[in-house]
Amino acid sequence: MASKNDPFQFQEFDEAGTLLESNRDAVTISIDDEDLKSKRQRSAVGFAQDVGDEEPLISEDREELLSGKNKNAPFWTFEYYQKFFDIETHHVRERILGSLVPWPGKNFIQVHLRKNPDLYGPFWICTTLVFAIAISGNLSTFLRYFGNSNYKYTAEFGKVSIAATAIFSYAWLVPLGLWGLLLWRSNKILNLVSYSFMEIVCVYGYSLAVYIPAVVLWIPHVEWLRWLSIVVALCLSSSVLVMTFWPALRDDHPKVIIATVAGIVLLNGLLAVGCKMYFFSEAKLGPGHVSPPAAIITNGTSS
Repeated sequence: MASKNDPFQFQEFDEAGTLLESNRDAVTISIDDEDLKSKRQRSAVGFAQDVGDEEPLISEDREELLSGKNKNAPFWTFEYYQKFFDIETHHVRERILGSLVPWPGKNFIQVHLRKNPDLYGPFWICTTLVFAIAISGNLSTFLRYFGNSNYKYTAEFGKVSIAATAIFSYAWLVPLGLWGLLLWRSNKILNLVSYSFMEIVCVYGYSLAVYIPAVVLWIPHVEWLRWLSIVVALCLSSSVLVMTFWPALRDDHPKVIIATVAGIVLLNGLLAVGCKMYFFSEAKLGPGHVSPPAAIITNGTSS
């Protein structure tokens, strides 16, 4: 007959605490520990894990791939610029509206970009502006001499290339210079706010959206309407640029602030006035636009 202290005798316990109090040298095993031990043993001998264990890892990898943070492609490859064209339509619409109606105290980068600049909107805004300038310029010239019997209309397709050179050079070279200036000043003064090159390019691209309706108003030969549209578009576009880059300039030297703000507004104004003067000027008719006079026949001879 087994004694009462026989460890191999089956017994029923009401509480685990009672057993621990009676025998403090007893070893307790948790079910969770057994599961963890079995998983480690299976992974050590080469068994595959359950699908449920892999789902968190798969979801993390999927999020990294979708966000583009899994790997950094070099800037000279198409993969680097692909993420800047992955944007929803309503985001582009909100950014265009934000550039058309700037509000004091609202930074365009912080409110609309939110560390997610794109090139889709700026590219199509610049492209639309190029064709708007070229088509409006040709149409304005046609309406200017419409009804003139000596005028022969010839489409000037060269205006497209000239407008493209001017617009895209402004949209890329000016942000490059401003980015270099802000980077240089941020190294001089450590507490200055810094922006990336793509953020500056994105802001400059959206700031040109206001010139598209302004160019359409340049078609009629009404000078006061043309200059009024230039002033309004220049004020709106320059306001977006100045309010956006003001946090990066306000703690700098006053002379640097004045020079930078003046440069931003001046270059913006030169683009608008230059396009108006070149594409919508009242130029005289050239040899290619004048029809040859008809021959006059008198007394059987032509003169």
